[in-house]
Amino acid sequence: MPFIDVHGHVTAPLALYAYQAGLIAAGKFHGKGKIRATKEEILESCLWHIDRLRGHGIDQQFISPRPYSMMHSRKPEIIVHWFIETVNDIIAAQVAEYPEAFVGVAGLPQSAGVSPANAVEELERCVTELGFVGCVVNPDPGEGDNATPGLGDEWWYPLWEKMVELDVPGLVHATSCQNPRESYSNHFITEEGIAVMSLMDSHVFEDFPSLKLIISHGGGSVPYQYGRWQAQRVQKGKVDFEEDLRKLWFDTVLYNKDSLELLFKIVGPDHCLFGTETPGIGSGIDRKTGKYMDDLGPVIDSIDFLTQDQKDAVFYRNAEKVFTRWEGTGAAGPA
Repeated sequence: MPFIDVHGHVTAPLALYAYQAGLIAAGKFHGKGKIRATKEEILESCLWHIDRLRGHGIDQQFISPRPYSMMHSRKPEIIVHWFIETVNDIIAAQVAEYPEAFVGVAGLPQSAGVSPANAVEELERCVTELGFVGCVVNPDPGEGDNATPGLGDEWWYPLWEKMVELDVPGLVHATSCQNPRESYSNHFITEEGIAVMSLMDSHVFEDFPSLKLIISHGGGSVPYQYGRWQAQRVQKGKVDFEEDLRKLWFDTVLYNKDSLELLFKIVGPDHCLFGTETPGIGSGIDRKTGKYMDDLGPVIDSIDFLTQDQKDAVFYRNAEKVFTRWEGTGAAGPA
Protein backbone atom coordinates (compact mmCIF):
# COMPACT_ATOMS: atom_id res chain seq x y z
CA MET A 1 0.00 0.00 0.00
CA PRO A 2 1.67 3.27 -1.11
CA PHE A 3 1.99 6.19 1.28
CA ILE A 4 1.64 9.45 -0.68
CA ASP A 5 2.26 12.52 1.48
CA VAL A 6 0.58 15.60 -0.02
CA HIS A 7 1.91 18.06 2.56
CA GLY A 8 5.65 18.53 2.66
CA HIS A 9 8.06 21.45 2.28
CA VAL A 10 11.36 21.81 0.52
CA THR A 11 14.68 21.29 2.26
CA ALA A 12 17.09 23.76 0.70
CA PRO A 13 20.71 24.77 1.35
CA LEU A 14 21.34 27.61 3.79
CA ALA A 15 22.43 29.70 0.83
CA LEU A 16 18.75 30.15 -0.04
CA TYR A 17 18.13 32.00 3.20
CA ALA A 18 21.28 34.09 2.77
CA TYR A 19 19.88 35.05 -0.63
CA GLN A 20 16.58 35.93 1.03
CA ALA A 21 18.31 38.07 3.64
CA GLY A 22 20.05 39.98 0.86
CA LEU A 23 16.75 40.69 -0.86
CA ILE A 24 15.19 41.95 2.35
CA ALA A 25 18.18 44.11 3.18
CA ALA A 26 18.59 45.66 -0.29
CA GLY A 27 15.01 45.73 -1.47
CA LYS A 28 15.02 45.83 -5.24
CA PHE A 29 18.19 47.94 -5.42
CA HIS A 30 20.54 45.13 -6.56
CA GLY A 31 18.00 43.33 -8.75
CA LYS A 32 17.08 39.67 -8.53
CA GLY A 33 20.59 38.27 -8.34
CA LYS A 34 20.90 34.56 -7.70
CA ILE A 35 21.40 32.06 -4.94
CA ARG A 36 25.08 31.32 -4.19
CA ALA A 37 24.78 27.55 -4.27
CA THR A 38 25.82 25.02 -6.87
CA LYS A 39 23.41 22.54 -8.39
CA GLU A 40 25.19 19.81 -6.45
CA GLU A 41 24.65 21.66 -3.16
CA ILE A 42 20.96 22.15 -3.96
CA LEU A 43 20.55 18.44 -4.68
CA GLU A 44 22.63 17.22 -1.74
CA SER A 45 20.78 19.43 0.75
CA CYS A 46 17.66 17.25 0.56
CA LEU A 47 19.27 13.81 0.92
CA TRP A 48 18.59 13.64 4.66
CA HIS A 49 14.99 14.67 3.89
CA ILE A 50 14.66 11.67 1.58
CA ASP A 51 16.12 9.45 4.30
CA ARG A 52 13.42 10.72 6.67
CA LEU A 53 10.70 9.87 4.16
CA ARG A 54 12.05 6.36 3.71
CA GLY A 55 12.25 5.91 7.49
CA HIS A 56 8.56 6.80 7.72
CA GLY A 57 7.63 4.50 4.82
CA ILE A 58 6.57 7.43 2.62
CA ASP A 59 6.81 6.65 -1.07
CA GLN A 60 6.44 10.18 -2.45
CA GLN A 61 5.98 13.59 -0.90
CA PHE A 62 4.55 16.72 -2.51
CA ILE A 63 6.89 19.59 -1.62
CA SER A 64 6.31 23.35 -1.64
CA PRO A 65 8.20 26.31 -0.12
CA ARG A 66 8.48 26.38 3.66
CA PRO A 67 5.54 28.64 4.60
CA TYR A 68 7.14 30.65 7.38
CA SER A 69 9.87 31.76 4.96
CA MET A 70 7.65 32.98 2.11
CA MET A 71 7.72 36.65 3.25
CA HIS A 72 4.41 37.64 1.65
CA SER A 73 4.14 40.73 3.85
CA ARG A 74 7.54 42.09 2.76
CA LYS A 75 7.88 45.11 0.51
CA PRO A 76 8.58 45.96 -2.23
CA GLU A 77 6.39 43.34 -3.88
CA ILE A 78 9.00 42.46 -6.50
CA ILE A 79 11.35 40.85 -3.95
CA VAL A 80 8.60 38.41 -3.00
CA HIS A 81 8.34 37.39 -6.65
CA TRP A 82 12.10 36.93 -6.95
CA PHE A 83 12.34 34.83 -3.82
CA ILE A 84 9.36 32.58 -4.62
CA GLU A 85 10.58 32.04 -8.19
CA THR A 86 13.96 30.97 -6.81
CA VAL A 87 12.42 28.53 -4.33
CA ASN A 88 10.19 27.05 -7.04
CA ASP A 89 13.27 26.54 -9.23
CA ILE A 90 14.98 24.69 -6.36
CA ILE A 91 11.93 22.47 -5.94
CA ALA A 92 11.92 21.76 -9.68
CA ALA A 93 15.60 20.76 -9.58
CA GLN A 94 15.06 18.37 -6.67
CA VAL A 95 11.96 16.85 -8.27
CA ALA A 96 13.83 16.32 -11.55
CA GLU A 97 16.72 14.60 -9.73
CA TYR A 98 14.61 12.57 -7.27
CA PRO A 99 11.22 11.93 -8.96
CA GLU A 100 10.79 8.74 -6.95
CA ALA A 101 10.72 10.87 -3.77
CA PHE A 102 9.33 14.30 -4.64
CA VAL A 103 6.46 15.95 -6.54
CA GLY A 104 6.39 19.71 -7.06
CA VAL A 105 3.79 22.07 -5.58
CA ALA A 106 4.13 25.76 -6.41
CA GLY A 107 4.61 28.59 -4.02
CA LEU A 108 2.77 31.73 -5.12
CA PRO A 109 4.25 35.24 -4.94
CA GLN A 110 1.26 36.64 -3.08
CA SER A 111 1.76 40.06 -1.58
CA ALA A 112 0.01 42.00 1.15
CA GLY A 113 -2.64 44.33 -0.21
CA VAL A 114 -2.21 43.10 -3.79
CA SER A 115 -4.76 41.14 -5.83
CA PRO A 116 -4.00 37.41 -6.12
CA ALA A 117 -3.97 38.03 -9.87
CA ASN A 118 -0.31 38.87 -9.17
CA ALA A 119 0.35 35.13 -8.65
CA VAL A 120 -1.25 33.79 -11.82
CA GLU A 121 1.81 34.11 -14.07
CA GLU A 122 4.08 32.21 -11.68
CA LEU A 123 1.45 29.51 -11.16
CA GLU A 124 1.19 29.00 -14.90
CA ARG A 125 4.98 28.82 -15.24
CA CYS A 126 5.24 26.23 -12.50
CA VAL A 127 2.50 24.06 -13.96
CA THR A 128 3.16 24.33 -17.70
CA GLU A 129 6.98 24.64 -17.65
CA LEU A 130 8.11 22.96 -14.43
CA GLY A 131 5.46 20.23 -14.28
CA PHE A 132 4.10 21.08 -10.82
CA VAL A 133 0.77 19.52 -9.85
CA GLY A 134 -0.68 22.03 -7.38
CA CYS A 135 -0.03 25.20 -5.41
CA VAL A 136 -0.05 26.56 -1.88
CA VAL A 137 -2.62 29.30 -1.22
CA ASN A 138 -1.93 31.67 1.67
CA PRO A 139 -5.29 33.02 2.93
CA ASP A 140 -3.50 35.89 4.68
CA PRO A 141 -0.64 37.39 2.63
CA GLY A 142 -0.61 40.31 5.06
CA GLU A 143 0.62 37.81 7.68
CA GLY A 144 -1.54 39.07 10.50
CA ASP A 145 -2.57 42.52 9.31
CA ASN A 146 -6.28 41.55 9.11
CA ALA A 147 -6.59 43.35 5.76
CA THR A 148 -7.12 40.50 3.28
CA PRO A 149 -10.67 39.46 2.30
CA GLY A 150 -11.70 35.91 3.19
CA LEU A 151 -11.34 33.14 0.60
CA GLY A 152 -15.06 33.39 -0.14
CA ASP A 153 -14.69 36.94 -1.44
CA GLU A 154 -14.64 37.66 -5.18
CA TRP A 155 -11.27 39.32 -4.60
CA TRP A 156 -9.83 35.79 -4.95
CA TYR A 157 -11.59 34.95 -8.22
CA PRO A 158 -8.62 35.61 -10.57
CA LEU A 159 -6.68 32.89 -8.76
CA TRP A 160 -9.63 30.46 -8.64
CA GLU A 161 -10.15 30.98 -12.39
CA LYS A 162 -6.54 30.09 -13.19
CA MET A 163 -6.51 27.09 -10.85
CA VAL A 164 -9.64 25.71 -12.50
CA GLU A 165 -8.25 26.40 -15.97
CA LEU A 166 -5.03 24.54 -15.13
CA ASP A 167 -6.87 21.87 -13.11
CA VAL A 168 -4.63 22.19 -10.07
CA PRO A 169 -5.67 22.05 -6.42
CA GLY A 170 -4.59 24.51 -3.76
CA LEU A 171 -3.27 23.59 -0.33
CA VAL A 172 -4.63 26.31 1.96
CA HIS A 173 -1.74 27.13 4.29
CA ALA A 174 -0.87 30.41 6.00
CA THR A 175 2.73 31.58 6.03
CA SER A 176 4.41 33.66 8.71
CA CYS A 177 2.77 35.95 11.24
CA GLN A 178 3.81 39.48 12.14
CA ASN A 179 1.27 39.75 14.98
CA PRO A 180 3.24 39.54 18.27
CA ARG A 181 0.22 37.94 19.97
CA GLU A 182 0.42 34.83 17.79
CA SER A 183 3.06 32.27 16.95
CA TYR A 184 3.06 31.31 13.28
CA SER A 185 1.77 27.82 14.18
CA ASN A 186 -1.18 29.32 16.02
CA HIS A 187 -1.72 31.64 13.06
CA PHE A 188 -1.93 28.62 10.72
CA ILE A 189 -4.82 27.14 12.68
CA THR A 190 -6.65 30.45 13.03
CA GLU A 191 -6.42 31.23 9.33
CA GLU A 192 -7.53 27.74 8.31
CA GLY A 193 -10.69 28.10 10.38
CA ILE A 194 -11.39 31.55 8.94
CA ALA A 195 -10.77 30.20 5.43
CA VAL A 196 -13.22 27.33 5.83
CA MET A 197 -16.00 29.48 7.23
CA SER A 198 -15.50 32.17 4.59
CA LEU A 199 -15.80 29.53 1.85
CA MET A 200 -18.82 27.87 3.46
CA ASP A 201 -20.67 31.18 3.62
CA SER A 202 -19.92 32.10 0.01
CA HIS A 203 -20.87 31.26 -3.57
CA VAL A 204 -17.37 30.12 -4.53
CA PHE A 205 -18.29 26.51 -5.25
CA GLU A 206 -21.36 27.56 -7.19
CA ASP A 207 -19.18 29.80 -9.35
CA PHE A 208 -16.28 27.32 -9.50
CA PRO A 209 -17.75 23.83 -9.00
CA SER A 210 -14.51 22.12 -10.04
CA LEU A 211 -12.27 24.15 -7.71
CA LYS A 212 -10.25 21.89 -5.40
CA LEU A 213 -9.02 23.24 -2.06
CA ILE A 214 -7.27 21.19 0.62
CA ILE A 215 -7.32 22.62 4.14
CA SER A 216 -4.06 22.04 5.98
CA HIS A 217 -3.60 20.59 9.45
CA GLY A 218 -6.86 18.68 9.48
CA GLY A 219 -9.01 21.75 8.86
CA GLY A 220 -7.69 23.84 11.73
CA SER A 221 -10.35 24.20 14.43
CA VAL A 222 -13.34 23.44 12.20
CA PRO A 223 -13.84 19.68 12.78
CA TYR A 224 -13.55 20.22 16.53
CA GLN A 225 -16.15 23.01 16.42
CA TYR A 226 -18.40 21.22 13.93
CA GLY A 227 -21.42 21.20 16.26
CA ARG A 228 -21.38 24.98 16.63
CA TRP A 229 -21.40 25.59 12.89
CA GLN A 230 -24.09 22.97 12.36
CA ALA A 231 -26.23 24.59 15.06
CA GLN A 232 -25.87 27.93 13.29
CA ARG A 233 -27.07 26.36 10.05
CA VAL A 234 -30.08 24.83 11.81
CA GLN A 235 -31.03 28.22 13.27
CA LYS A 236 -30.89 29.85 9.85
CA GLY A 237 -32.64 26.99 8.04
CA LYS A 238 -29.71 26.55 5.65
CA VAL A 239 -28.10 23.49 4.06
CA ASP A 240 -26.43 21.23 6.62
CA PHE A 241 -22.87 22.22 7.40
CA GLU A 242 -21.76 18.64 6.73
CA GLU A 243 -22.97 18.83 3.14
CA ASP A 244 -21.07 22.04 2.43
CA LEU A 245 -17.96 20.83 4.24
CA ARG A 246 -17.67 17.97 1.76
CA LYS A 247 -16.86 20.48 -0.97
CA LEU A 248 -13.41 20.70 0.64
CA TRP A 249 -10.53 18.29 1.20
CA PHE A 250 -8.44 17.93 4.35
CA ASP A 251 -4.96 16.64 5.07
CA THR A 252 -3.96 14.49 8.06
CA VAL A 253 -1.25 16.73 9.52
CA LEU A 254 -2.44 16.14 13.07
CA TYR A 255 -0.07 14.59 15.54
CA ASN A 256 -2.28 12.42 17.73
CA LYS A 257 -4.60 9.52 17.08
CA ASP A 258 -7.67 10.99 18.79
CA SER A 259 -7.60 14.07 16.55
CA LEU A 260 -7.21 11.93 13.45
CA GLU A 261 -10.15 9.77 14.45
CA LEU A 262 -12.32 12.86 14.95
CA LEU A 263 -11.30 14.22 11.55
CA PHE A 264 -12.28 10.97 9.82
CA LYS A 265 -15.60 10.81 11.68
CA ILE A 266 -16.53 14.41 10.91
CA VAL A 267 -15.45 14.90 7.28
CA GLY A 268 -15.10 11.27 6.18
CA PRO A 269 -11.98 9.40 5.02
CA ASP A 270 -13.14 9.90 1.43
CA HIS A 271 -12.28 13.60 1.83
CA CYS A 272 -8.94 13.23 3.61
CA LEU A 273 -5.47 13.04 2.11
CA PHE A 274 -2.42 11.64 3.87
CA GLY A 275 0.00 14.36 4.95
CA THR A 276 2.76 14.55 7.55
CA GLU A 277 4.69 17.79 6.90
CA THR A 278 7.86 15.84 7.71
CA PRO A 279 10.49 17.07 8.34
CA GLY A 280 8.84 19.85 10.24
CA ILE A 281 7.29 20.81 13.53
CA GLY A 282 6.15 17.23 14.20
CA SER A 283 9.64 15.77 13.83
CA GLY A 284 10.19 15.33 17.56
CA ILE A 285 9.96 12.14 19.58
CA ASP A 286 6.69 11.54 21.45
CA ARG A 287 7.60 10.83 25.08
CA LYS A 288 4.71 8.39 25.43
CA THR A 289 5.42 6.25 22.38
CA GLY A 290 9.12 6.83 21.75
CA LYS A 291 8.31 7.41 18.07
CA TYR A 292 8.41 10.45 15.80
CA MET A 293 5.15 12.37 16.09
CA ASP A 294 4.99 12.87 12.32
CA ASP A 295 5.29 9.14 11.57
CA LEU A 296 1.56 9.05 10.90
CA GLY A 297 1.21 6.10 8.53
CA PRO A 298 1.20 3.46 11.30
CA VAL A 299 -1.10 5.64 13.43
CA ILE A 300 -3.75 5.89 10.71
CA ASP A 301 -3.31 2.23 9.81
CA SER A 302 -4.08 1.34 13.46
CA ILE A 303 -7.49 3.07 13.48
CA ASP A 304 -9.79 0.09 13.69
CA PHE A 305 -13.02 1.67 12.41
CA LEU A 306 -11.42 2.45 9.02
CA THR A 307 -11.82 -0.26 6.41
CA GLN A 308 -8.92 -1.18 4.16
CA ASP A 309 -10.61 0.60 1.26
CA GLN A 310 -10.92 3.75 3.39
CA LYS A 311 -7.26 3.56 4.40
CA ASP A 312 -6.27 3.15 0.75
CA ALA A 313 -8.33 6.25 -0.06
CA VAL A 314 -6.53 8.28 2.58
CA PHE A 315 -3.05 7.00 1.77
CA TYR A 316 -3.13 7.41 -2.01
CA ARG A 317 -6.42 7.12 -3.88
CA ASN A 318 -7.75 10.52 -2.87
CA ALA A 319 -4.45 12.11 -3.95
CA GLU A 320 -4.95 10.56 -7.37
CA LYS A 321 -8.45 12.05 -7.56
CA VAL A 322 -7.45 15.54 -6.45
CA PHE A 323 -4.05 15.94 -8.12
CA THR A 324 -5.08 15.00 -11.64
CA ARG A 325 -1.84 16.30 -13.14
CA TRP A 326 0.12 13.84 -11.02
CA GLU A 327 0.76 10.52 -12.71
CA GLY A 328 -0.35 8.63 -9.59
CA THR A 329 0.88 5.39 -8.11
CA GLY A 330 -0.44 2.96 -10.69
CA ALA A 331 -1.84 0.95 -7.78
CA ALA A 332 -5.27 2.48 -7.25
CA GLY A 333 -7.36 0.49 -9.71
CA PRO A 334 -11.05 1.39 -9.98
CA ALA A 335 -12.09 4.22 -7.67
